[in-house]
Amino acid sequence: MKSINQFVKEAHENAITKGWWMEDRSFGELIALMHSELSEALEDYRNGELPTTMWYEKKVNGELKTEAIQIDDNWKPCGIPSELADVVIRVFDACGRYGIDLEQAIEEKMAYNATRPQRHGGKKL
Repeated sequence: MKSINQFVKEAHENAITKGWWMEDRSFGELIALMHSELSEALEDYRNGELPTTMWYEKKVNGELKTEAIQIDDNWKPCGIPSELADVVIRVFDACGRYGIDLEQAIEEKMAYNATRPQRHGGKKL
């Protein structure tokens, strides 16, 4: 199993290879891109999709085809799980850009969160 930091490195290297870092991006733009992926997940949910439902799409002769299973890597994964994966990939890319040790940050934050009281903060949502 790959470590979180290995995923960070791979996601950032892929973004560089695909040309997304030809010009530097602002931190605000990176956060907006993460947010847009969450919005896409919310839109799928608002359209009646279950949080676990996945499907696959591919254009064939200009027509969009949909399948319940991935035929090969050329079929685009869709659905809430895929959008949440996109969120994480965007986070990984940003961490790669800024040299953030995400694995350590997660371990530290989870350890701290374990010390917090039940339903801390007292907020309704």
